[in-house]
Formats: sequence, C-alpha cells, structure tokens
Amino acid sequence: LAAGADCAMFGSLLAGTDESPGETVLYQGERYKTYRGMGSLGAMKARSFSKDRYFQEHVVDAEKLVPEGIEGRVAYVGSVGSIVHQLVGGLQQSMGYVGAPTIADLKHAQFIRMTAAGLREAHPHDITITEQAPNYRH
Repeated sequence: LAAGADCAMFGSLLAGTDESPGETVLYQGERYKTYRGMGSLGAMKARSFSKDRYFQEHVVDAEKLVPEGIEGRVAYVGSVGSIVHQLVGGLQQSMGYVGAPTIADLKHAQFIRMTAAGLREAHPHDITITEQAPNYRH
C-alpha cells in the first residue's frame, strides 16, 4: 500500500486457513492444508473455468494442458479472522511508525535501501525462539 497499491493478492497467505478449500492433513507431526493453485494441472482437469482463465478451454487431452500453477501443501494457520487481525494490526503499527493517519497519507512514504546485513540485524538474532508469534515467521 505504501508503494501505491490499492489492493493486494493474498492467495498463498490465506491458503492455510480453515476457510480455504482443501483438506487439513497431518504430515510429520505438523498440520497442513492441501493447496491447488487455479492454474495447476489438477485444477484445469477438474474445472473448466481454470482452463478458460489460462486460454486452454479448447484443450481436450489432459496431456496437452500447460499448467501455470502448482499443487502441494501449506502450513495450517487457523482462521482467516486471525490472519486479518494480524494484517490490520501490522498496517496500523506501520502507519503509526511513519506518521500516516490515513492510507492515502501512507502512499507518500519514502523508501530506503537496506543491506542484507541490516535486514539480519533488524530481525531477532542470537536467540532461540521458544514461543512462535502469530505474525512472525523466520
């Protein structure tokens, strides 16, 4: 948003939620959601609108489809509500840091370059995280 966007795509961010399609599975002791991108081979085989979106509506033989997506599993993350809560909180905190009372004001933000070393230093280091925060993944 600070770079001028009016919207954002959250497909992969929300793919592991309770509300997303796909099964919740247990794999090596961790919970995951199965994920099938709209441009994946499985989606194009199962749904004609997936083929339409990728201009392959006339392809009859599945061997001739050219997928533009993947199938796999993503970490289970709980409800959409909890994710949205963290996103809104992060946005509000960011706006406060830069003194932007509105999203329109946020769009006047200035960007700086950060080195890889600076980015590492800005994150927790020299510590083993024992309690995972809902808004932080290493």
